Amino acid sequence: MIKKTFRSIAPLVFAMLAWSVNAQTYRPIAGFSAETNRKLESFLNSTRTMKERKVAVFDCDGTLLGQTPYYLADEATYDFARKNYEGKKDENSKTKWAVCRQLIDGDNVTFSYIENYIRFYAGMTPDEMCRVGWECFHDKFQRKFYPEMKELLGNLEEYGIEIWVITASPELLYQRFIHEELGIPVDRIIGVKSCIRDGIVTDETVRPIPQDAGKAEALNTFIKARPILVGGNSRGDMEMMLESVGLRVIVNPDDTKPEEAMGGKTVKAFWETDPNTIAVRCNDVPDEGYDWACKAYGIPQNRTNSAIQ
Repeated sequence: MIKKTFRSIAPLVFAMLAWSVNAQTYRPIAGFSAETNRKLESFLNSTRTMKERKVAVFDCDGTLLGQTPYYLADEATYDFARKNYEGKKDENSKTKWAVCRQLIDGDNVTFSYIENYIRFYAGMTPDEMCRVGWECFHDKFQRKFYPEMKELLGNLEEYGIEIWVITASPELLYQRFIHEELGIPVDRIIGVKSCIRDGIVTDETVRPIPQDAGKAEALNTFIKARPILVGGNSRGDMEMMLESVGLRVIVNPDDTKPEEAMGGKTVKAFWETDPNTIAVRCNDVPDEGYDWACKAYGIPQNRTNSAIQ
């Protein structure tokens, strides 16, 4: 009788054990409000029964990684240039410094600015270019990844969601340190791509360029899935965020500058009426304890953001 009873309940016991092992549990994010945590938990729980591919996409600078006082891509490039090219008389140094000066004097939201990045790094190996970004990260930005966003990424992984990064910065400059810090596979970290020929970075830019609408194009070209969650922080992420079929997360949205592409609204005003968008604040304040190359060349500081809700 005991054996028969055990045989009858054993499948149920094993099923319950399997469920407990595989249960997806939301972990509240310290620093986010109770309401934000409630919305995130409800959304993630709703994805449990999804059978299709689940993808989340994030911008990097200002969304996952702090950008005050300066962008990592700018600081890495200008610091490398002043150490290796500025004031030198050989032709390569003069050529590279001239490109760096164009970057310093240029508008960092234009395609020509982005393509100058590719020109600057042409001639390096991919490993050499990765090391430039990796060293700058470890020297000056290692504490700049937002802990709240790292916790969000951990929750997404708990629910079996693929995590991707799309940045308007050079891909090879960012891949190594993002992979090492966040654990995101290198092939899921997409930025401005250079054509690699015979093991050398060329000055040929691979399209689409992930800037503004190009981020949505990169998403559809390289990821090939409609994301269920997209995170960004600026006007440059608008088109990519609109690709989300589920939730959107806007980090430290600006409420001072009207954006033509957003109908004359600020970033904050554009997204605050969207019921599928969650606005969060993360602490991003300047660290003046470093010898900033950007400061030496007169680059204006990025806006400070306080984590106070």
